[in-house]
Amino acid sequence: MTATIFKLIFIAIGLFLVYKLIFGGKKGSTIFEMHFKDGRMTHHKGKIPERFEKECRHLAKADKLTCTIRAEKNTDVRLHISANVNDNLQQRIRNQFPFEYYDKKTVDNSRQAG
Repeated sequence: MTATIFKLIFIAIGLFLVYKLIFGGKKGSTIFEMHFKDGRMTHHKGKIPERFEKECRHLAKADKLTCTIRAEKNTDVRLHISANVNDNLQQRIRNQFPFEYYDKKTVDNSRQAG
């Protein structure tokens, strides 16, 4: 009786660890996420740069997009676009994204001799 209980507990712990390894690997924090359906933004979350949002709405409306655009920051900012968007349109969206807005600005306070 106790042997079967230990086996069940061991199996449950193993399944939990496998679940965490497979689904717990999400890295980085999401800066924003936009969802488009048939060319209209259905919902969004996070702080989206105003100009980028306008351009994405315009591109989505022109091409009747159904996709998700997400920006994540781990050490640098990555832009994730759904796979059902063609490569040319993905590149146009990436060109509109203000990566420099999220780059860390290093200030050099040292004085140069000379």
